[in-house]
Amino acid sequence: MRKPENRKAPTVSGWVIAAAAGLAAFGVLVFVGKFDLLPAAALAAVVAALVGLILGMQRGASGVDVPAQKAPARAEAAEATAPVQPVVEVASPAAPFVSAPVPEAKPKVAAKPKAAARPKAEGLQRLNAPRKGKADDLKEIEGIGPAMEKLINGMGFFHFDQIASWSDADVALVDAEMKGFKGRITRDKWVAQAKIIESEGLEAFRIRAKTNNY
Repeated sequence: MRKPENRKAPTVSGWVIAAAAGLAAFGVLVFVGKFDLLPAAALAAVVAALVGLILGMQRGASGVDVPAQKAPARAEAAEATAPVQPVVEVASPAAPFVSAPVPEAKPKVAAKPKAAARPKAEGLQRLNAPRKGKADDLKEIEGIGPAMEKLINGMGFFHFDQIASWSDADVALVDAEMKGFKGRITRDKWVAQAKIIESEGLEAFRIRAKTNNY
């Protein structure tokens, strides 16, 4: 192995190339440049020396310390041959299963039956007897006297709200049953009077009745 201080010196083949370059330069200087032999020889020697130095520098730059490269390779080989320890995964103990408490089912409360809607009365609302056993004093209505009140009660009408709910068709039906008194309901405005009694009260009606304000 060549010592480090001689790495930049050209090898034998390098000197041969340098000598050939010097001879070529000598020939060119003598035959082409018409130089004298002594100056041509001096310049050819300089060319040969320069070529030799250049070749020596290239060799020194490319020189590699072989033992230095072998060290990493040996380390890699040692790592490759080292036994690989198997990795053992340790399973963590599973958490104990705890069942969630089941909520107690609340007893269903039976829905209260809805009260059956009372069917709306169609046509005249007649009663077999007065509500709670007490009839309204229908004589408060102008045009109804004792005899007329008795007749109306016999037809199933005992209260002011019954008369207030009469439609024109109802008035026609009742009027047809009132033999000898036809036209009295419309002429004396029974329905209008009954509505005032229901909406404003009996006392307010009596005040309005003094001036027939209905």
